[in-house]
Amino acid sequence: MDAARAHVEASLGVAMGPGGRHAAMGTWNRLTGLDDGTYLEAIAVDPDAPSPPSARWFGLDDLEPHAAPALRTWVVRVDDLDAALRAFPRSGRAVDLARGDLRWRMGVPHDGRAAWEGSWPALIEWQGTPPSFPATGLSLERLTLSHPQADGLRDALADLLDDPRVAVVGGPVGLETTIATPDGPRVLR
Repeated sequence: MDAARAHVEASLGVAMGPGGRHAAMGTWNRLTGLDDGTYLEAIAVDPDAPSPPSARWFGLDDLEPHAAPALRTWVVRVDDLDAALRAFPRSGRAVDLARGDLRWRMGVPHDGRAAWEGSWPALIEWQGTPPSFPATGLSLERLTLSHPQADGLRDALADLLDDPRVAVVGGPVGLETTIATPDGPRVLR
């Protein structure tokens, strides 16, 4: 977690806020809100938590113990997770989660790995009010998904998402985001 937090802070020039633990997944996080209602999350395996009975989300079980922190996945909010999982079955099964007053459901693939070699978003449905964050002066300018089958990924995403800030380009698998900050745009990889 320390390395993930430091990576985000160095990339964006801002301190991350607090987060918490996800007992069902054996992970923990730190969060930074963006001014448009989105947020960045640094997430890692919680060394103090027992291993969950199934694969951890976001492919965390596949990472080497000291893998360099990197932008590895993204999440799309949906209004009806069950309907979204029927439409996009490769997004996994619905998992109910809670921390404090927060309640949400996530689509988690059985093996923990997102489709399209990690380029497909995790799906989230907030139950009740999603978390809110203090103003940070940060906002999402662009999320770029690079994939060798860019046309197929772009077509698949078109049925899920209509956001001009999300771009799909040809190339090796990778994610990159550009965040507007008070000091100008910053890139997180």
